[in-house]
Parts: sequence; C-alpha cells; structure tokens
Amino acid sequence: MKTLTQQEYQAMSEGARVLEADPHGAKVLLLADGTILKLFRRKRLVTSAMIFPYATRFASNARKLAALGVPVPEVIDVLRIPELGRDAVHYRPLPGVTLRQLAGEALPEERKRRLREAFNQLVVLLHDNGVYFRSLHIGNVIVTPDDRLGLIDFSDMRIYPWALGSYLRRRNIQRLYKVATEIEWIDLPFILGKGRR
Repeated sequence: MKTLTQQEYQAMSEGARVLEADPHGAKVLLLADGTILKLFRRKRLVTSAMIFPYATRFASNARKLAALGVPVPEVIDVLRIPELGRDAVHYRPLPGVTLRQLAGEALPEERKRRLREAFNQLVVLLHDNGVYFRSLHIGNVIVTPDDRLGLIDFSDMRIYPWALGSYLRRRNIQRLYKVATEIEWIDLPFILGKGRR
C-alpha cells in the first residue's frame, strides 16, 4: 500500500468529478485522466479494516475474480492518505453499461433473455467458486462492449475455499428481491440447483 500526502491527493484529484459522496465527503472520483479513485473511511475505531483495509480487499477480490474469468476494473494502485484518514483504490473503469441501465431500456425479448441467462450463469459461477457477495445486484454488473458480464463494486465480497451451500446462495440473492424490477432477473431454481436445469 502506497502512502499519499494530502498535497499529493489534492494534485491527483484536481479537476476530478465526484461520482458518489456521503455526509463525510467524496467516495468515488472520476479523475481528469479518466481513471477512478474510490475512497474508503474507517467507520469504527476498532475494525477488521485496520488489518485488511477495504481498498486492499477490493484489489485482492479483483485479482480473484479475474482469475475466474470475470471482467473487473484494472487496479492501478492501493493508497493510504493518513492526513485524511482514508484508504483508496485507483483503477481503470470497466468499459460498458450496468445491467440496470440496460434493464431500464426497451430491450428486444431475445436480448433480454440472453442477458438474464448470462446473469444467472454468472451468479452460479460465483457461488460455485465460494463467492459470497451481499452487494450483488444488477447495478453492480457491467455489460461490456463484447457482451460479457463483469463486476464493479466488490470490496465487501467474501471468498470461501468451497462452493456455497443452498443457505448462503439464498442469502446472497436476497437483495435482488427487495427491488420489484430486479426479481425478474433471477432464475431461483437454476441458482439453487447450482446451474443444473
């Protein structure tokens, strides 16, 4: 993890556009060169993020997902900015549009069917490889220009050394059930049948 001074951070973020913020400040910046800087702050004084920071988790998860053949952003650097009390990951964004953006369009039925099938196959691939990802939703899935499905926001992902059982597979997709328009993207029998129709 590379240390960045406040002055270096300010120089790096000059001309950046804030893509996401909360009451504590910027969370995601689109830098002038087209790369992304994602900032993480520790929410508690004593936390596992002291030992394994979220920025490091993001980079580690990116490597593991890429090894599974899942398209992900290309990590450039993992940074610590002590004066701001922030860690950060600097990466090249994954080109494409989110599945949620596409779902909001009037897609031809055949394209929607193929995307839905690809999404469910991605979920099964993750589950079969021990990936427990509570933030899995169609807003975190990118459809790349070559029509592959990739992931973009996975710092809270856990990867077990075994395939997920039915209980964790169900829990992993609960968030999708909270959004009425996203339920239709889930083929529950296929996912819980571990990819066997």
